Parts: sequence; structure tokens; C-alpha cells
Amino acid sequence: MKQTVLKYGLYGLLTGFIIFTIHLIIGIDNFDYSTNEILGYVSIFLSLSFIFFGIKHYRDRVNNGIISLGKAIIIGILISVLVGIGIAIADFIYTKFINPSFFSDYEKALTEQGKADEIFEMTSSIAALFMFTLVTIIGFIISLISGLILQRK
Repeated sequence: MKQTVLKYGLYGLLTGFIIFTIHLIIGIDNFDYSTNEILGYVSIFLSLSFIFFGIKHYRDRVNNGIISLGKAIIIGILISVLVGIGIAIADFIYTKFINPSFFSDYEKALTEQGKADEIFEMTSSIAALFMFTLVTIIGFIISLISGLILQRK
């Protein structure tokens, strides 16, 4: 199980980094915040797609075509933790070093749109923790769905 988790978790992590790098090259400033948010979620879902493939690989190649829902969820969550760590690191690097004014710029844009009722002071560390938590929760949901689809007794 460990090999499968590491292999597919790293695939997901690398996918996230590649998409993030492409996004930087294209130019985050070329898009508005809504478009960047959508692109961010697309990169999360593409990175987490490796949960399905990791569970399927484990079932078919490691465990003789059998996997329980519980084992599928465990594999999926572990893969999502690796992906979440990668995305959290990328988010931290972006908001701390590449664009340290991101949060104040974002707050200003929301205020101008009338969408900022209560803005709290966001730091790069809090944002990274938030992204890790978000990715892990989405990963759990994908793990559950994948496990239901792929389980065999």
C-alpha cells in the first residue's frame, strides 16, 4: 500500500506543481480573481484524480482484484494528504515570496466589488493550512466515491 500511495501521491503533487508553474508562466495577473479561483480548483481536481488511479492500481495490481471501501478510503486520503502538502507549499511560496501583497490586493478587489463584509488578516501560513485542509476534504470525498465505484470483495 505504501508504494501505491507514494507513487500516486507524488504524481498528484507533481501535477499540481506543473499546473501551478504553467499558471505562473501564463501570468496570474492576466486573469481576474474569479478565473484564477476556477483554475485553482481545476488544478486541485486534476491533482486529486490520481486518487482513483491509485485505488484502482492497488486493487488490480497489488491486492488481486479485491479492495474494501475502508482500504480504498485510506489509500485515497493518504494520496490526498501528499497532494495537499504540495499545494499548501506552492500556495505558501506564492503568497509569501512571489506575490506578498496578494492578500491585501484580494481584499481590495473584494471590497471594490462589495463582496467583503468581514475580511480577517490572512497570512501565508494560514492560507497554506486552509489549502491543505480543503484539498484533504475534497480528497476524502473523491476517495469515498472512488471506493464505492472500485470496491470488490
